[in-house]
Amino acid sequence: MSESMNRMLGDSPGRLIVKLVVVSVIVGFVMRSFGWYPMDIVHWIRDFLANLWRTGFRAFGEVGDYFLLGAVVVIPAFIILRLMSYRR
Repeated sequence: MSESMNRMLGDSPGRLIVKLVVVSVIVGFVMRSFGWYPMDIVHWIRDFLANLWRTGFRAFGEVGDYFLLGAVVVIPAFIILRLMSYRR
């Protein structure tokens, strides 16, 4: 049981707890130094995903515009070329 627990956690539970406490203190110090708080990170992630969502749909709209612009030229040219090669 102990060996499987160590393998799952990557270290003994005692050492893992010490490592997590040390890393948490360091990260907390850095976050406090920059004036960051956990909810700021949550809001940043939410805003990032919302902007990505809006930008993504805007990009699809632009791709649709490019498609229509290209189709106005390509479809008639395709039809003309097919008609010309059909006569031969």
